[in-house]
Amino acid sequence: MTHTIKALAVATLALGLSGCAAHQQRSQMEAFNAAWVQGDYLGAAATMEATATLTGGDKAEDKQLLELLHQAEAHRLAGDTTTAISLYDRAETGMKLDDTTGLAAGLLEGGKSVLLNDAERDYTPMLAETVLVNTYKGLAFLQEGNGDHARIEFNRADDRTRRAVDTFAEEIAAQQEAMDEEADDQQQSIRQSLESDELHESIADNYGETSQWSVYPEFIVPSATYLHGLFFLASRDAGDLERAATSLKRVAEMSPGNRTLAADAKLATALAAGKETREALGNQVWVVYENGLGPVAEETRFDVPLLLFHGNATSPAYTGIALPRYANRSAVSEPLTLRDDNGETIVPEPFSEMGKVIHTEMQARFPAVLGRAVASAAIKALIQNAAAEEMGAVGQLGTALFAAATTQADLRSWQAIPDHWQVARVARPDSGRLTLEADGTALGELNLPDWPYTLVYVKRPSAHSPAQVSLIDLQGEHGGEQFSLHGTPSDNETDELVADAT
Repeated sequence: MTHTIKALAVATLALGLSGCAAHQQRSQMEAFNAAWVQGDYLGAAATMEATATLTGGDKAEDKQLLELLHQAEAHRLAGDTTTAISLYDRAETGMKLDDTTGLAAGLLEGGKSVLLNDAERDYTPMLAETVLVNTYKGLAFLQEGNGDHARIEFNRADDRTRRAVDTFAEEIAAQQEAMDEEADDQQQSIRQSLESDELHESIADNYGETSQWSVYPEFIVPSATYLHGLFFLASRDAGDLERAATSLKRVAEMSPGNRTLAADAKLATALAAGKETREALGNQVWVVYENGLGPVAEETRFDVPLLLFHGNATSPAYTGIALPRYANRSAVSEPLTLRDDNGETIVPEPFSEMGKVIHTEMQARFPAVLGRAVASAAIKALIQNAAAEEMGAVGQLGTALFAAATTQADLRSWQAIPDHWQVARVARPDSGRLTLEADGTALGELNLPDWPYTLVYVKRPSAHSPAQVSLIDLQGEHGGEQFSLHGTPSDNETDELVADAT
């Protein structure tokens, strides 16, 4: 009885702390999104300042990883690439610290840690988010004219993508190993429940079949792989062309209707085979557009049947679990169009839907997510039974209230990523002028530098925010320029949009 009372006291304290933390996280994300959708990127970054520890010191990077990710991308959009790179470096440090703690083994050890829910753990980013960390760092380095460092980041993003299958398998294996280490009532209850046909029928009825999600054939963040391919296509090292062709062909296969992706894959293949020369190609301009707000997680709660093991007997029980379900937010509905000095109009074509990327990853990781939710539910149910035996109705009621309050899905995510990307490629106009329009209204006119391979990178979270435009030398030999395009510029504003190729 004493042990149960102590457990309840600890649990109650943890519940109070978790409630405060959850409220703070929600308020912080609401403030970030309010500034983000208006294009106030420095304001958005300020909302994500990490709070101090209980002793007044700074938190370690893994304790403020989610804040660092939001701050870094906000500073990149504000044009402060130096600060953005520093923050992304700190975020990567946090990701490495998180890796060293053990993902599932620490969570399920003895079944004693699963008192609350996934949301109370330090934030572990999705693999898609880690790929984008290196991609955005690569863009920031290119913006600074640092091709060598950009190469490192694009290679890291590609390496994370290639290792995806192993990463997902390791997460599931670590969780299974943790359950196999001990044969107590908790672990046997978790194992038997996960193997129950009734459980999986309940999941299918209330949550849906993950096999029915719209996913890519394999894990990929197509925009990241595409930018990896573009960087190596522009490289002066002829040996990089094979790598470019591999990445660009892979992305084109994921979006078979996108003509720009198909043309780029064909170009890279021809250059790698020596069937086409760079000299004959002429100066090229790629426009890559990040459109809208990326998906967010919503909570789905329902009761599931569990099999509770106690001594030599197994008894059924119904208890609640909470799972995250990802929902799309919104894209900017007004189409972005490009107009050259001849009046020709080009509309970038969509690819790399983040909802599809997230579902591809979640489909692979769902067994681990479900396993943690069932583990938490089973242990709370066993605690309720023990409390009822030792403390009667009071104990049963207290633990039931605790279980209901702590059954929550982890809804945290990096909310600075877009709904999808769009892409177009054009030959550099003779005048060097390219006009960006939204729904027929001019956003601004760019004076393109005379570079062989120019990337016009556009990001617009909402129709209420300006289009953030970066002019980037894909060869990483010149520093770039960044602009906020609000609409038709005045003569003075037009002068400010002229990029300096030096």
